[in-house]
Amino acid sequence: MGFIKEFKDFAMKGNLVDLAVGFVMGAAFTKVTGAFIKGMVMPLVGLIQGKDMSQWKWVVREAVTNDAGEITTPEVSVLYGDFIGVTLEFIIVAFFMFLLVKGINRMKKKKEEAPAAPPAPSKEEVLLGEIRDLLKNK
Repeated sequence: MGFIKEFKDFAMKGNLVDLAVGFVMGAAFTKVTGAFIKGMVMPLVGLIQGKDMSQWKWVVREAVTNDAGEITTPEVSVLYGDFIGVTLEFIIVAFFMFLLVKGINRMKKKKEEAPAAPPAPSKEEVLLGEIRDLLKNK
């Protein structure tokens, strides 16, 4: 039973649970961002060339066909549209993660900067203060 208890203590530590929650939230955020990029941003960017950005490519060598119209040698091309889309998605996710971490750090600083209330004087200090005040009045 010691092994199971030790594993349970390890799994329930705050850092591991926080990491798991962060991982799940990051995966969900990436899906949302991916849908936003592919469904809303890329069609607008695709208007530049008049076609979907995933079809943007640089053809290095055209496909070769025979007399019957069959492709004998396939086209060789660099598909840079998908790369641009994924890069744009990464930049957006990284930017929002930066803003999230910056906000969390700002909240942590506010908590740390709050000064602690000075401790109340002890009974001895109160009595010594009263004696001092009595001696001043004489």
